[in-house]
Amino acid sequence: MDPIQMVDLRRQYLKIKKDVDEAVLSVLESTAFINGKPVQDFARALASYTNSDYVIPCANGTDALQIAMMALDLQPGDEVITPSFTYIATTEVVALLRLKPVFVDVDPVTFCIDPVAIRKAITSRTKAIVPVHLYGQSAPMEEIMVIAKEYGLFVIEDNAQAIGSRVRFSDGTERMSGTIGTIGTTSFFPSKNLGGYGDGGAIFTQQAKLAEKLQMIANHGQKVRYYHELVGCNSRLDTLQAAILNIKLENLDIYISARQELAAFYDAAFAGHPAIRTPVKAAYSTHVYHQYTLQLDGVNRDDLHKYLADKSVPSMIYYPVPAHRQQMFSAYGSANTELPVTEWLTERVISLPMHTEMDQEQREYIVKNVIAFLNT
Repeated sequence: MDPIQMVDLRRQYLKIKKDVDEAVLSVLESTAFINGKPVQDFARALASYTNSDYVIPCANGTDALQIAMMALDLQPGDEVITPSFTYIATTEVVALLRLKPVFVDVDPVTFCIDPVAIRKAITSRTKAIVPVHLYGQSAPMEEIMVIAKEYGLFVIEDNAQAIGSRVRFSDGTERMSGTIGTIGTTSFFPSKNLGGYGDGGAIFTQQAKLAEKLQMIANHGQKVRYYHELVGCNSRLDTLQAAILNIKLENLDIYISARQELAAFYDAAFAGHPAIRTPVKAAYSTHVYHQYTLQLDGVNRDDLHKYLADKSVPSMIYYPVPAHRQQMFSAYGSANTELPVTEWLTERVISLPMHTEMDQEQREYIVKNVIAFLNT
């Protein structure tokens, strides 16, 4: 049996090697390493795939969040509501811009931000909500958008983990995650469902003027070279990454289907086990399984993590320390915030290998060892 990886990027690359190699060689021959044609091609293709009016590529997902907040003219001290159960980039940029992160709890079933908690957290200083589409499915965007409209708040979707997921609304319509709020953001970090071979990100909006502003901020605050109207930054998706992402975008639905098939295998293998809750698919969203994350009941998660490592089965713990308890936010007094669901999850979740190249022998070996530990 081949070694098991959390994400097997090498085997995925080998399947598209010819197309990727040709795309990379084309960029090298053109020497248009910055803002080359593949960047514009990728922006158009991603806009078409997501049915988004405007897509602005940028250097990484963290930059995408920062640029989004800059474009909305949020001021120091303005409050931004966000889940604590997420990767630090979501909240890091809030503090970086001298805004105030307001951490709220998540739904214990979907792991996504809880609309009830959002309502309770709104004050006169609240200006934005940042829902995170965690592990591969959307936050409850219909409810969130109702709240945002009621209170006049911006919504910035962190869609780094759920690109390709579809959100169903009560009127029967569907939208792609990341295209529903005021602004959407995503990451093309290599391990993402749509991952490059380096860093990359993108920003989505349906508003023409906002798209122009986002583009300017990502390009030193300029529309015309050397004429800087806004304070901006330097955040570009380089041409090599765009060329690779063009190839991988063509395969994204295939990748999603492969992840969903592996998730179904895991679901069936663990069905009915009293110590495991498999990922729950929300009725309002498809799940693209960026991660396959179990909740454990009555089991020492860290012991399972070690046991699997000893059996050469990788696993990951996302996220052992929630954002509100990170030292970087100590000045906000957030460590005293009561988030019982978040605290519960940080002690009980574990993610199993999830990627597009898993063979039958590997998946059976993973399941066998998880169940062997649970039954000891």
